[in-house]
Amino acid sequence: MIIKPELVKKIKDYFNLNIYETKVWLALLSKGIASAGEIAEISGVPRSRTYDVLESLEKMGFTIMKLGKPVKYIAVKPNIVLEKLKTNTMKDADEKISTLLKLKKTEEYSELEDLYNVGIKPIRQEDISGSIKGKSIIYNHLKEILENSKKEVVICTSVNEIQSKARFFNQLFQRLKDNNIKLTIGLSGEEKEVKKINTKFKIKAKQLNIDARFYISDSKEVLFMISKGDQPEEEIAIWLNTPFFANSLCFMFNQALKE
Repeated sequence: MIIKPELVKKIKDYFNLNIYETKVWLALLSKGIASAGEIAEISGVPRSRTYDVLESLEKMGFTIMKLGKPVKYIAVKPNIVLEKLKTNTMKDADEKISTLLKLKKTEEYSELEDLYNVGIKPIRQEDISGSIKGKSIIYNHLKEILENSKKEVVICTSVNEIQSKARFFNQLFQRLKDNNIKLTIGLSGEEKEVKKINTKFKIKAKQLNIDARFYISDSKEVLFMISKGDQPEEEIAIWLNTPFFANSLCFMFNQALKE
């Protein structure tokens, strides 16, 4: 059986295998049960390497060594391999999250905070700005800005964005309400959809015919979305810490709401 190079490349990337592991696994799948010699012949992997590769695949759960002689290997069903990989990935993610949560309690993290605080003081407030790329990074930064607000938050976005990030905004709105932060919200989209959003999230957003997305915290910080890429990692936002611009934007936004 000839194994297509395109398939080898894709399976290698999907399952995070090296080239020999991929070829050996695919060869074994095509036979079901086979000896190292048979696999070497089908896969094109040198026989001297095939034994090591089969041992590696066995440890990862891709193959099972058949009892008896001569030694043969059994291919594990792809769906079982996939489920095992999913379980391992979730376990690794949980362990990583646990480690990150413990990080704040370490001396090293305190030193990071000290370094940042010492370094930030000489910088002029108007110089604290930058571009942020990637949807997940943008929303993490947005959460940090808005949840640190002391008095007021202004939100100008679309019904579609609120709906697509419903969980994020539900938690955000609730935390702002719990902290007695004044919320001023304008949403682009059909009026009936805005009403649905108000009912669902228990807010008082107004319908606004402005195709823009920005967030303002305490008339000081602004996070302004400037693009919407085809992929989440392509989305870009600008973060500005400047009361002059934030105040001006707040004024124009409130005027638009009145109109």
